[in-house]
Amino acid sequence: MSEQTLPSERQRAIVEAGFARANFVSDVGIHMTDCGLGWVEAAVDILPRHAQQNGFVHAGVQTTLADHTAGAAAGMLAPEGFTVLTLEFKVNLLRAAVCERLLCRAEVLKAGRQVSVVESEVFAMVEGEKRLFSKATVTMAVVQLPD
Repeated sequence: MSEQTLPSERQRAIVEAGFARANFVSDVGIHMTDCGLGWVEAAVDILPRHAQQNGFVHAGVQTTLADHTAGAAAGMLAPEGFTVLTLEFKVNLLRAAVCERLLCRAEVLKAGRQVSVVESEVFAMVEGEKRLFSKATVTMAVVQLPD
């Protein structure tokens, strides 16, 4: 990996703090696994509490994983004194998820001064094969942090 693709210490700290301070995300069990400049990877180990009524991973788990990981990727590129908040997202749930672990990779498509756009993909290993379960496009508002 070239030095250009590595996040600065400040950017990595923003991502790590964003996962550590997000109580709901912690309750769900989502954690960061890796990051680089403009991208973040996260995972969640699937437990019985993550299932919907038919035994599939709940769409809310996939959506939360995709949204928060996207926010972390966009947040690392926000100027100092600013953060990002989800403005809008669209998720395509491509197949019913039955797995032991979900993995997400979010990459910033456009880091703007007021709006950033991020793409998140949620995968799992199924029978030794990496399968795409959902894909999200997340629009983030860049907002000034309160004093």
